[in-house]
Amino acid sequence: AYVACGRFDGFWEFGLSPWDMAGGTLLISEAGGLVSDLGGNETYLQSGNLVAGTPKIFAQLLQVIDSHRTPGLEA
Repeated sequence: AYVACGRFDGFWEFGLSPWDMAGGTLLISEAGGLVSDLGGNETYLQSGNLVAGTPKIFAQLLQVIDSHRTPGLEA
């Protein structure tokens, strides 16, 4: 909800359940934010890995997370 209302520019979390993401991702999307998994795909509900942010920083956020991702962490 902090990304949706503009308090945070971005957020990421790994290993979530679908019910942990559903409400917040809807708020972010409706507010104009972007939501994906670590690879920039819309399969975050399946993977449990979430990246969310404003359109201004979203691509850069994905790049920074990808550059620090460990080999065992799937997109």
